[in-house]
Amino acid sequence: MHEAGIMQDALDLAAAEAKKAGGSRIHRLRLRVGVLSGVVPEALRFAFEALAPGSPADGAQLELEPVAAAYWCEPCAREFEAPDLVDPCPGCGNTAAILRRGLELELTIVEVS
Repeated sequence: MHEAGIMQDALDLAAAEAKKAGGSRIHRLRLRVGVLSGVVPEALRFAFEALAPGSPADGAQLELEPVAAAYWCEPCAREFEAPDLVDPCPGCGNTAAILRRGLELELTIVEVS
């Protein structure tokens, strides 16, 4: 389960940010997780619940913000969301659309004291 390593990295990064801000306790973390990132949100949450106790994030709230896949269709000059990697443009059927969102894996909020 690579989500454990990802979560450990996120907790380490959050702890470093807390230290830089003069804090020692993490109260809330928010991660943006793209549907095409290869990360399973439930496994990420499970890893957080296993790794947070005894760390600066003990008792912290984890928020996982899903990011849908979005594509840009050049012929239509429009953006569209799609659940899969190979969905055609709903306007013209173009299958060579450019991926704009959906691969994210970002730590966006670290609330500390």
